[in-house]
Amino acid sequence: MNETVVLTGLPTLLARRVAERLLDAKGTRVIAVVRSKFREGARAFFEGLPAERRARVTLLDGDAASMDLGLSGAEFKRLAAEVDVIHHTAQATWVGVDEKTAEAFNVRATREALGLARCASHLRAFVLHSTATVSGDRRGLVLESELDVGQGTRNAVEATKIRAEKLVRAAARDVPTIIVRPSLVVGDSKTGEVDRLDGPYLLVLLMLTAPPDFAIPMPTEGNAQLNMVPVDWVGAASVAIGRDPRAIGQTFHLVDPRPPTVREVFEVLARAAGRKSPRGFIPANLTRAILRTPGLERIARSPRAFLDQLANAVRYSSRNTEAILAGRGLDPPPFATYGETMVAHVRERLTAERKRRTEADVVEDPLV
Repeated sequence: MNETVVLTGLPTLLARRVAERLLDAKGTRVIAVVRSKFREGARAFFEGLPAERRARVTLLDGDAASMDLGLSGAEFKRLAAEVDVIHHTAQATWVGVDEKTAEAFNVRATREALGLARCASHLRAFVLHSTATVSGDRRGLVLESELDVGQGTRNAVEATKIRAEKLVRAAARDVPTIIVRPSLVVGDSKTGEVDRLDGPYLLVLLMLTAPPDFAIPMPTEGNAQLNMVPVDWVGAASVAIGRDPRAIGQTFHLVDPRPPTVREVFEVLARAAGRKSPRGFIPANLTRAILRTPGLERIARSPRAFLDQLANAVRYSSRNTEAILAGRGLDPPPFATYGETMVAHVRERLTAERKRRTEADVVEDPLV
């Protein structure tokens, strides 16, 4: 496959996993639009790839949330003439983000990326990386074809991602659009690497930092489902969907079709952390108080948002995704196969953080 792909969002882990999967195809060239403050991080990532792959990467200073992606007129015209596929991963996903930032990165950036798509002379696909949580406070089964059905939103991310999807749906009349909606995205299933320790990582942090004799109960009743997918699978599935002509005009839930219950998640994490399995649960308000334990707030934020997700009995249909990915060997890995990796990664980060703080507290003796 010969293709030129414009990628936004570097150096986030999702954008890096998308880039890696794109570059698996020897005929693929990646042009990454990167904010100048993140250029070094993006460059360091690509320098770690084999030389043959690095040769197919171009970094452009730009800003997805600025007019014409922050590119010069000449750069914008050149991209419009060359691009075959756009993977728009730049977005604000932390649920504690303020409304202004969410608006800029989720709505304005999508509008600017669509501007490039409309000017492209031979675009095959525009892939918007969205989120399944556009379902907001809905309960029950959510279809991939559904978007705004009157649901309430719980934070600025959900509200602005709905608006971003509306922009893409409106553009579908003259742009070959695809929307991918992952559920709760966790770290790499093989390495454990993750951008931020939030969501289910709050449970891991609690298990690894609480006193050894403290019996940790579940933060909610154990029969609710917790739908999670690892970022490396999201990247692989998104690239495969973006290359399939059948995907044009459709939306895809990138979810675990057999999500574990909260109890199953808790048991896997507890076992990996060397904790006993839970015997009961505690009310959400008490859990919020526990999650404000001194030390946790330095590493993780927004426990309330995660608890809201646990309390929301929602299920996601993935019929479109299963049809497109059938026979490709791209089924999402079960949580039980990577839960231990999540815990190991958090343990390493906690150890590094303690070491950093210990070294910062050491005062040099000038007489030595």
